[in-house]
Amino acid sequence: MDWKLEGSAQKTDSHVLQEQEVILEDTGEDSISESFRLLQIDVECEHREGDMLPTGGTVWCSKNVQRKQRHWEKIVAAKKSKRKQEKERRKANRVENSGICPQHSKRFLRSVTKERLLEAKHSGPRLCIDLSMTHHMSKKELSRLAGQIRRLYGSNKKASRPFWIYLTGFTADSPLYEECLRMNDGFSSYLLDITEEDCFSLFPLDTLVYLTPDSEHALEDIDLNKVYILGGLVDESIQKKVTFQKAREHSVKTARLPIQEYMVRHQNGKNYHSEILAINQVFDILSTYFETQNWPEALKKGVSSRKGYVLQNPMDDGQPEKLPEAKLLEVS
Repeated sequence: MDWKLEGSAQKTDSHVLQEQEVILEDTGEDSISESFRLLQIDVECEHREGDMLPTGGTVWCSKNVQRKQRHWEKIVAAKKSKRKQEKERRKANRVENSGICPQHSKRFLRSVTKERLLEAKHSGPRLCIDLSMTHHMSKKELSRLAGQIRRLYGSNKKASRPFWIYLTGFTADSPLYEECLRMNDGFSSYLLDITEEDCFSLFPLDTLVYLTPDSEHALEDIDLNKVYILGGLVDESIQKKVTFQKAREHSVKTARLPIQEYMVRHQNGKNYHSEILAINQVFDILSTYFETQNWPEALKKGVSSRKGYVLQNPMDDGQPEKLPEAKLLEVS
């Protein structure tokens, strides 16, 4: 009869171990001590049951309990180590993204970010996203634009010297607004200005600089007295010179990123080269340049190799070989 009792004990032990592992999965770090207490109760019960068995059965049960306890301790130690590593990784990410000491709370970090953004509203560079052309865009294009706005705003929050952002020509009943609310968590509380006014009526025309890849002249520097405009346009049909023509219609200055001055075409299988960037990529270039005053570093941040361009010289000191005489194109 001993072998039947032994088999029954093995099944019971296996069942208890499975239950203990489930308990560990479902409980947090604060419940580990409680799990150990439950284990101790299980061990004591098995010892009491073992006393009823013959000597051979008692010895076998004792070894099995020890084995299970060692296995259980290994599981607990692994879980604690994994949680600790994950906690340290998240803390390191917060420090890296915010540039602030790790002992600060999330509430404090949010407060600092808010303070930086509000300071930019009064003394920082200004960037306007012209959203007056979205009525011609498809739902897919609107979704892509909403995603670009989210990434642009996220980059601005992390910047040590943020811009103040304006979303102009943006109505609350527009499909794009609904798409931004759907795709972007917390969009209604973004720290930026949203207005139905067109950017050309919101600011003096002589302060505006429309950034377009079709401009003849490169942007040399960021002027705090200027308002830089990006065309909020995702056009899969690739219409030519849409933003450039709009700037000419309103007689404002235009400029392009100095890609041609610092980068060269790189041979690729598709023979594809394009200076057309998403608004969040353009913003990453402007933001990086404003912080570093280094165009090669800024262009490297925003111009993907998929665009078919690479830096002329990876060891570039930040000065182009030759820039055009005029900074901006005067539109009459």
